[in-house]
Amino acid sequence: MRRTTQLLGAVSATALIAVSSTPAMAVGTNAGDSITNNVTVSYEVGGVTQTDVTDSDTFTVDRRVNVDVEFIGGTTSVSPGETQAEIAFDVTNLSNDTVDFDLSTALTGGTAANIDNIEIYLDADGDRTLSAAEIGAGPITFLDEVLEDETVAVVVIADIDLAAVNGDTFDVTLTADAHEAGAAGLGAELTATAGANTAGVDNVLFDGAGATDAANAGDDSDTGDYLVGAAQISVVKSSVVISDPVNGTTDPKAIPGATVQYCIAVTNAAGAATATNVNVVDDLPFDVTYDSVFGIFVDGTATIDDQGNADPTDDVATCALDGSAGGAFAAGAGAGGEDQVSGPLTNLPASTTRSLYFRVTIN
Repeated sequence: MRRTTQLLGAVSATALIAVSSTPAMAVGTNAGDSITNNVTVSYEVGGVTQTDVTDSDTFTVDRRVNVDVEFIGGTTSVSPGETQAEIAFDVTNLSNDTVDFDLSTALTGGTAANIDNIEIYLDADGDRTLSAAEIGAGPITFLDEVLEDETVAVVVIADIDLAAVNGDTFDVTLTADAHEAGAAGLGAELTATAGANTAGVDNVLFDGAGATDAANAGDDSDTGDYLVGAAQISVVKSSVVISDPVNGTTDPKAIPGATVQYCIAVTNAAGAATATNVNVVDDLPFDVTYDSVFGIFVDGTATIDDQGNADPTDDVATCALDGSAGGAFAAGAGAGGEDQVSGPLTNLPASTTRSLYFRVTIN
């Protein structure tokens, strides 16, 4: 639970110092404080008031160690190949003393091979996203001198691999472990004081169980998650003979001089993310010549016949004679010097097929 407003901080290459813009509200009496109780006994002897008898007792307040880590916001949608995808957390010191917090992350769900470079950064302005300056300050591994009841915002980033597919999830757990404050850098880990109460400052671990940690262990954790929204693009290219020099358009055959129409159908699968900046590039065989009179048509409709089986290699695409003129022809622009046809398609939402089609003559 979040207990205070966002605090500002400054970070060096190795340490973070969190400072409050308002006075911190103590979570109970400060550890190390002395509590003194005085007692006075008055009495009389024979009706005469005697000198009071007094005594006092003093004890030292022990350290109650408590930390809360909270994932802020909902699931973060990411794309395959996205870098520095962000999820935000709050780390709150609920102890009655200033402490350091060792920070660590762990992938607790998802395929490890498809997520990389998980790092923690200080979110100095608390806006739940990293600025160029915050990224430039570099990643952090601990919080230094976090005051009582202070909340420090951090952002965890990760790179999503291109191999991630639509619907993949990655669960990233942030853990903050309480350490001794007061010295430069990260202090020693705080552990529970064993045995009877001592005259000094004892440690009592008061934290609850987190996402991956047990209760009363001096740490807390929470889990944020990424959800991959990917396009699932497939393409089917088919050809049909339109006419030949002997038969015309009646049962034409693929002989030299025949006109052939290529149909390229691009489909985005059901449930996939919208594909943007879709561009089709087709290198023509040297055995055909592009039909510049017919031209190139894009964003047409097409049907795909799967031939009654699950093998996509024998699918057949049939383009309707719709769409709009567009695309470009470039002589010799292919990788091996082939002529090249290309054209953009409008953004492809899920469950959508768009086509590009053109014609050639067999040499």
